[in-house]
Amino acid sequence: MGDSDHTEHAAPRAAVERAALEKRVHVDLPRVRPEDMVTTQEVDPPQDPRGGRDTDNEFMLRNAGW
Repeated sequence: MGDSDHTEHAAPRAAVERAALEKRVHVDLPRVRPEDMVTTQEVDPPQDPRGGRDTDNEFMLRNAGW
């Protein structure tokens, strides 16, 4: 009787515990659709650190020895 009683009561007890857990953990949040999820944001491009100059070409012309 020991083992059969244990297995017969295990399933209903697990269901009751599961329902109690769902009541404690349940949070009412609106559902978000995947197409509404945005992982990027619009930003202004940074300033050009070279100020529009071709620094590689200028360095070569300055140090070419002409």
